[in-house]
Amino acid sequence: MLKLKYLILAAVASSVFMVIPAFGQDAGCKNGKFVGSYTNALKNQDVFGNGTVIHTWITQLNLHSDGTADLNFSAALKYPINTGSQTSYIGSWTCRDDGQLVVTLIRAFYNPVGPTANTTYADIQLGGYERFTYLFSVVDINTLKRVNRRVRSYGANDDPTDPNGGTLHPLNTGQLIYNRVVASDADLLAP
Repeated sequence: MLKLKYLILAAVASSVFMVIPAFGQDAGCKNGKFVGSYTNALKNQDVFGNGTVIHTWITQLNLHSDGTADLNFSAALKYPINTGSQTSYIGSWTCRDDGQLVVTLIRAFYNPVGPTANTTYADIQLGGYERFTYLFSVVDINTLKRVNRRVRSYGANDDPTDPNGGTLHPLNTGQLIYNRVVASDADLLAP
C-alpha cells in the first residue's frame, strides 16, 4: 500500500513538472523567443500608379535582444529622383503586460526636387521625419501579426525624437503578417 502511495505521488509530481513549462511558454513576447528578423512581402505594387512597373516589395523588421529594432523597405531606393526616398527605420521595442509587442521606429524621408534655379539636375531633399508606433501580436516564435500602426509626422526642421511633437495621424488597424526568416541549409544540399 505504501508503494502505491509513492507511485501515485511520483506520478502527480511528474505531471506537475510537465505542466509548469507549458504555463511558462505563454503566448506573446514575454518569453523573448520572438527576437529575430521578420519579413512581409507586398506583392504586385504599382510603382508609378499607371501599371507600367509592377514589383514585389519587402519590409524587413529586425528585433534585437538588446531592445533595439530596425526596419528596411526594399522600395526605399526605387527611382529616388522621381519618387523620393527614405532612410532605414530605427528605434526600439518593448513587451506590454498583455504579451503584445510595441515597436517604435523613426525614419527620414526625401522628396524629389529640381532642376531648379539653384540646381542643374533633379535631386532629392529632406522632406521630414516620421515616427511609427506598431502593435504586434506574437502568434508564435516565427510569426508576428501587426495589429495597429500609428504615424506621427514631423517637418524637416522638427525634432522627431519628441514623442508629443509633430502631427499625429489616425490609427491604422490593417493587419499584416510578418514571418521570421528561418535559417535553412536546404539550398546548400540541393543537387
